[in-house]
Amino acid sequence: MTLKTSLKIIIPRNFRLLEELERGEKGIGDGTVSYGMDDADDIYMRSWTGTIIGPPNTVHEGRIYQLKLFCDTDYPDKPPTVRFQARVNMTCVNQETGMVDPRRFPMLGNWKREHTMEDILISLKKEMSTPQNRRLHQPHEGNDDQRVEQKGLAARCVVM
Repeated sequence: MTLKTSLKIIIPRNFRLLEELERGEKGIGDGTVSYGMDDADDIYMRSWTGTIIGPPNTVHEGRIYQLKLFCDTDYPDKPPTVRFQARVNMTCVNQETGMVDPRRFPMLGNWKREHTMEDILISLKKEMSTPQNRRLHQPHEGNDDQRVEQKGLAARCVVM
């Protein structure tokens, strides 16, 4: 008589993030997607920066998009929050905040523990190539078109 059991090993959060960091530092695929930690001294490994180089034959071609990914303490059980640093016109991105909307971006909306930050960036790059996003007019690059919270930054500085 044989007894079949399925054991699922759950990798602790920090080990998982260390694996992702190592993979990000080695470089990914063709080099059009990359990511790493914002602060090497952050022992909780929460704040990350991602980069996507826009795919060819789209309005995104040749553009470099910086994103912020925030992995709260419940990552990887819950997805990170993902925000584009500069304006981008995509159906899954809030135009005012740059946040990727989980209701419009299936990878975040149907999150699985096995997904990684690399998967998110690759999926966003693929999303740029979809028929609904590949030809959408994009804001001009540069400081004049930065989001509201970045425009207001200079106004908050006070010289004494």
